[in-house]
Amino acid sequence: MVLRSLRLRSFRAHTETEAAFAPKINLLYGPNGAGKTNVLEAVHYLCLTKSFLAARDTYALRKGSPYFEVEGAFEKTGGGEPQREREARLVYVPGEGKKIFLGGAPLDRLADVVGRLPVVVFSPEDIALTAEGPSERRQFVNNILSQERPAYLDDLMKYRRARRQRNEVLKKYKKRGQPPPADLITPWTEELVTLGSRIIRRRQQFLRTFAGFLEKAYAHVESATERPTVEYDTIAGLDPEASVDDVAAALRGALERTRRDEEKRGRTLVGPQRDELVFRLGELEVRRYGSQGQHRTFGMALKLAQFFYLQDRLEEAPLLLLDDAFGKLDAERTAAFLELLKSGEVGQSLVTATERAPFEPVVPFEAEGPHRALRVEAGGERGARMSADD
Repeated sequence: MVLRSLRLRSFRAHTETEAAFAPKINLLYGPNGAGKTNVLEAVHYLCLTKSFLAARDTYALRKGSPYFEVEGAFEKTGGGEPQREREARLVYVPGEGKKIFLGGAPLDRLADVVGRLPVVVFSPEDIALTAEGPSERRQFVNNILSQERPAYLDDLMKYRRARRQRNEVLKKYKKRGQPPPADLITPWTEELVTLGSRIIRRRQQFLRTFAGFLEKAYAHVESATERPTVEYDTIAGLDPEASVDDVAAALRGALERTRRDEEKRGRTLVGPQRDELVFRLGELEVRRYGSQGQHRTFGMALKLAQFFYLQDRLEEAPLLLLDDAFGKLDAERTAAFLELLKSGEVGQSLVTATERAPFEPVVPFEAEGPHRALRVEAGGERGARMSADD
């Protein structure tokens, strides 16, 4: 997939910004705070309807503006189909929420755009995937599977709603000091079992396949001989090859065993929201014993594996957004990664950095070539400015 052009209105540091992009590497360079990352964030909004940085949409609103708008022209090139352009537009108004348009037509749900414009983000925060808590790793898997399969995202959203409702019942009767009536709690329990078993089963299948993509990706970012692996920690004693019916039976049993504890605590204690992923290099558990360099390298490998996996499954190269991804890499690794971005293995990328010079020995930036350099400058009250180098 290729992003041909982008327009931002009242988005972060940008009052009104337009840019055209080359089909391969696009370097957005300039001083810190100029608005480079804002451009990547805006693209992420178009692809997944949310920021990869901020939890609230209001944070992306330019000060004093009643709305923000992001518009992009994408070219879909995968699946053996002829090239075709697709316009995407997202508008956010505080108090009214977000609206997403594809090809000029409004989508009924924001979730309906997920997977149609696949994207993968590399950022300094990727270290959290291996260094921080399990929620980061679950979100990583959810992001991949939601872009691959709309049905997975639907199940995930329905599961979260059912769990909230079940927790409300548990919390209400905890305050009363009573067990919740069966007619109130059982329907939500059964919905959790149905949806949760499908989510867990899909994660099991995904991680078995993902392992091969992770090995391939790790070889691109690190020459060490340790083999990267992923272990999936879910319901105790569950067979990795279990059918969805077997998973449902195991989940129902786990909920029954924790029923008393749930009544005491007022919340659901088992299910896919408690899943954990364990990353290893050889015998080394990365989260507990990995060095800073190993965390950083493994995080990059995970994101590159995400790209390879989605490209294989969707038959479309996701757009790569690399936010200051080279800041902590040495010159040799930077050059090797840039060679990968230039190659036919990877599609289009948008890369942010403070300087252009480190990229010039590897990437030939030309006005009409496959790679382009765009300078981003802070503009104060007038807003950030972005212009292509000649």
